[in-house]
Amino acid sequence: MIRFDGHPRSGVPPREDVHHGEHKEEEASASPFVHAEFKAEILELCRRGDRSVGQIAKDFDLTETAVRLWVSQAEVDAGERDGLTSSEREELAALRRENRRLREDVEILKRATAFFAKETR
Repeated sequence: MIRFDGHPRSGVPPREDVHHGEHKEEEASASPFVHAEFKAEILELCRRGDRSVGQIAKDFDLTETAVRLWVSQAEVDAGERDGLTSSEREELAALRRENRRLREDVEILKRATAFFAKETR
C-alpha cells in the first residue's frame, strides 16, 4: 500500500503558493488541491485494473466521481477519447479571463468617454 503523509484528501499538505487558480508550471495539470504526483499514482492504479475505480477512491478518501473525471481527462490527454485536452482547457480558461478583463477595460473607457464628453459641454 502506498503511504502518503499530510492532508487526507490529496496526501500532502495544502499548497500555500496557490492563489486564485494560479500555480506552478510543473503542477499545472493538477487541480490546486491535488498534487500532480498523487493524481498520477491514482491514475496508474486505475489503469492497472487490480481494483475498481470505486475501491481506489474509497481507499484514498476520494470521491468516485472525481477519480472517474481524472481517468476521463487522462484518456482525452492521451488521445484515446474526444474532448478538450488539459492544455486546451487551461488555454481556454486564460482566454476567458483575458476576454473578461478586456470587456471591463472597454466599459471603463466608455464611462470615461461619457464623463469627459459631459465636461466639455
